[in-house]
Amino acid sequence: MRAISARRRATAVASAAALILGTVLVSGVSPANAATTPKTGGILTLLEHEPRLDHLDPSRIYTGRDLAFMNSFHTRTLVAYNPVPGNAGANIVPDLATNTGIPSNEAKTWKFTLRPGTKFEDGVAITCEHVRYGVSRVFATDVITGGPAYLQAWLDIPKDKDGNSIYTGPYKNTPAGVKAFKKAVACSSDNRTITFSLNKSVADFNYLGTYGVISPVQAKKDTGDKYDLNPQATGPYKIVENSKTQLKLTRNKYWSKASDPVRTPYPDEVVIQFGLDEEVIDQIILEDTLPTAMNFGGPLPSNKEKFFSDPSLAKRRMNNSDPYAIYLAFNVKAMPCKEVREAMYYARDAKALLDYAGGPKFAGSYATGVISPLVADDYAPTKVVGPGSPDFMPEGNVAKAKALLETAKTKCPADYKKATEDGITFDVRQSATLNDTIPINEAAYARVGIKVKWNIISSGYYSTIMDPAKQKDISASGWGADWANASTVIPELFASFGGFNLSQNSDDPAYKKFEDKVNLAMKTTDRKKQAAMWKQLDAEAMRNFWVLPTTFGKAQEVWGSQLANVFFWVPQGNPAYGKIWINN
Repeated sequence: MRAISARRRATAVASAAALILGTVLVSGVSPANAATTPKTGGILTLLEHEPRLDHLDPSRIYTGRDLAFMNSFHTRTLVAYNPVPGNAGANIVPDLATNTGIPSNEAKTWKFTLRPGTKFEDGVAITCEHVRYGVSRVFATDVITGGPAYLQAWLDIPKDKDGNSIYTGPYKNTPAGVKAFKKAVACSSDNRTITFSLNKSVADFNYLGTYGVISPVQAKKDTGDKYDLNPQATGPYKIVENSKTQLKLTRNKYWSKASDPVRTPYPDEVVIQFGLDEEVIDQIILEDTLPTAMNFGGPLPSNKEKFFSDPSLAKRRMNNSDPYAIYLAFNVKAMPCKEVREAMYYARDAKALLDYAGGPKFAGSYATGVISPLVADDYAPTKVVGPGSPDFMPEGNVAKAKALLETAKTKCPADYKKATEDGITFDVRQSATLNDTIPINEAAYARVGIKVKWNIISSGYYSTIMDPAKQKDISASGWGADWANASTVIPELFASFGGFNLSQNSDDPAYKKFEDKVNLAMKTTDRKKQAAMWKQLDAEAMRNFWVLPTTFGKAQEVWGSQLANVFFWVPQGNPAYGKIWINN
């Protein structure tokens, strides 16, 4: 899945389908504050601390909240998650396509037929060629950054001697590359059916169809990197303002309910107000001074009890287990000494940080790896880190950390000097909570002689840390499965072909054998055997300390008194924004 967005205070594309069955703790699943009948009109306002969203370009969005928002209002995809409460919300349904995909050739070939009547915001009818062009853009990795990389790995396109696709996108390419791409992504003669030819069997390829990487783009409207500022709408709303203060969406006159079985646009306008103080946002919701507003980032830890202890706010709040495993990614190229990375884990005061964030009630539980317990088939405690591991102490294992640093002093003196004299630099998002958590972290690491520094990023967090030239030593992040298989977790986070490998671990001595095992797991069709392999690989990644796992998360939502039909959308781990209406 996508990375966890700014709304999760620990910092990172949603869990899906059976992830939630039987294990997720969801309060507020039933629509809250609902009127007898839906109402149309009004302005839905989302209050946001960040100065902007990371991305608007559908090819580049990869955080759960922003996917839930943009796919609800602006961007249509081949298939979509059903925006209904409960586990049924994890089912995929046809969107731009008339079906959820037809596999053949042992699921190496997938066909989708587009429904008639779908249009862009300028009235141009959507065709297969537009979808194919949208797919082509993700191969231009020097321009279109940030989105999932499954298409580059799965489409049946030859690789060059370095293992890269010979097709490099629509902006600069070769005849051979274009020919290979058009063979792998083919359009029917009537321009309505798109066929994907894969280099391996992918039984759940259609789940990728819920992402904007398979959504239509007009070549003549494509402005490359600048398309991120105002992408063309295919959904019920279009962008009319994207400024430093707000993102404003109004109705798209060329959208037709008859062509869209998924969306029901209730508000006349949808506005995200940017750059607001987090305490101010909470007070607006607590005092109900803007009753048509929702806190887009979740309440501050210091205010959660105010929201959740007051019975008068019962219909204006939700507290849910979310699908994210939150972690700190070690930049292994910058921190090659495993003993130093391991010492960072044991020195950390996990209990103080969890308590600050609201404890188990609001913040979640101590993580044992990067596969969330909500990916039920593929999860098991690693017994390497977290509860169940022999050296785990919530408040930190100071003796263990000091012993590891003593080993590092001789084994890798340059890394030891960096940790104890120069300082380890953390990439973190700017937030109100950061000022409180920095002293907790600094005090914990000082106990063992580690110095830490902070690279505070005010905007464009993921575009910064995903640039190897800009990423520092440790980057705060998090991940949730894209759908109900850890094939969307372990490869994405740790393999060279993954789309979110912040660990930069390819030079680690343990890497080659690890990736060989990942490739074997990807080829394993026996789901039970594959699940066992993902569990083992989760444990192995933890033994290598490529990341420092922190918590399995929870998330809170709060909103004003005039918002109705607010419910937790299981696959996205966020509210179903597009189903909210306003009671006047």
